[in-house]
Amino acid sequence: MADRKLLDSELRRLSVEEYRTRPESGLALVLDNVRSAYNVGSAFRTADAFGVDKLWLCGICAAPPSVEIHKTALGAENSVSWEHVDDTLELVARLKCAGYTVISVEQTENSVCLSDFRREPGRKYALIFGNEVDGVRQDVVDESDFALEIPQQGTKHSLNVSVCVGAVLWEFVR
Repeated sequence: MADRKLLDSELRRLSVEEYRTRPESGLALVLDNVRSAYNVGSAFRTADAFGVDKLWLCGICAAPPSVEIHKTALGAENSVSWEHVDDTLELVARLKCAGYTVISVEQTENSVCLSDFRREPGRKYALIFGNEVDGVRQDVVDESDFALEIPQQGTKHSLNVSVCVGAVLWEFVR
């Protein structure tokens, strides 16, 4: 027998104000030159779903207000705090000074497999996701505390950035 789907009113979701005033999760997202407004909107929506504190939009990155962002974010651009900065590398230095462990989500020589990573309670993390074609800039990877890699088994060498955000955030909150 199939279960009845819950109505939106039964889901007990936070209001935008409740989201913005809830206790911090210790999670921040950084989008490094993610150009597609649809991918940015998806990152906002996923960030909202998993309780991310802030989304940093860096370099050549789509930013609200945007019809395309709103179409995929469905209003999450209003609940998740965000800021645009010109240089991802300068932001990495700021985040480190603020006590964040900075992680590039990227395939590197010594990357940590996502399934092997264990989040430390009480620690703040900033997760950097890269451009749709080139990934996270090498100089940003170099300044990160380490790289985290999603294991893959197919013929392609990468995932869409919005899918990657979802997979990594799920692992962080589960």
